[in-house]
Amino acid sequence: MRRVGPPAAAAVLAGLLLALAACGRHSPADGGVSTASNPTATGGAHGTAGKPAGQKPAAAPAAETSTITRINEDGSESVEDTSADSGTHNALLAAVASTANAATLSAPSPWQEGVNYTRLVPAQPTAVAAGQVEVLEFFWYACPHCYALDPLVENWKKTKPPYITFTRVPVMWSEGHRQLARFSYTLDALGKLGDLHSTIFKEIHVGGNPLVDVGGDEARSEQIEEAFAVKHGVAADAFRTNYKSFSVESALRRADELTQRYRVAGVPTFVIAGKYVADVATAGGEERLISLVSDLAALEHKR
Repeated sequence: MRRVGPPAAAAVLAGLLLALAACGRHSPADGGVSTASNPTATGGAHGTAGKPAGQKPAAAPAAETSTITRINEDGSESVEDTSADSGTHNALLAAVASTANAATLSAPSPWQEGVNYTRLVPAQPTAVAAGQVEVLEFFWYACPHCYALDPLVENWKKTKPPYITFTRVPVMWSEGHRQLARFSYTLDALGKLGDLHSTIFKEIHVGGNPLVDVGGDEARSEQIEEAFAVKHGVAADAFRTNYKSFSVESALRRADELTQRYRVAGVPTFVIAGKYVADVATAGGEERLISLVSDLAALEHKR
């Protein structure tokens, strides 16, 4: 696909958002796990780059006003009032207070269950070795919030404790999402994803190349993705051989299963130890989200 400058890139990305659905999905399929207390739709609200979003921790003054900006499936934005004088917000806090399990991690932890993170009921089985804590990040390469958060995630990966097993899971909401997921799993099968992960984000958000056909043509998407891979040192034959291989198909099925199991409604969303769900909005910002994930993982490791 022809590379385009910044103005055209914005138009391409806008078209991609409309064609493939946006970073939030407000009506996930029925089924999967329930939550003990949930002040926001699971993963359904996002922070903007360098700026906290959503409600503040429980210690915030009652009169404070805050909002969450949601990106809807049609690409539009809506702003939800989450101030303490909001009737909905008060009702949610009351529900949290009345829930026996709605408590802080442990004093003097800054994190409160039902506010900063949600506990999954029942907890889900994880696919890690004994002594390890599984951390999943549900994401989408075309999501601007995932792109903004990714440098923090990459830095965290370098310093996280060895007991954390971290896995990225591309969401599988539509064929458009599936095409980018197939691309990432193909590169992973070739041992190239680690080198190209950040480059894919930049290609989409800076270079203006959506890496899929915005009209939904799967064959054309494969051609676009192959061209990108070849440009970055992948042999064309190897790319084609792996694109629809058994290992890639198995990875896609697994990602689809996890997306449905956890009823992921927005990205980026983190699931820790099959028990806890958090996102930028609930944590109170991007850096706080990374800290929250680490603290929840540490809590599980001690058990």
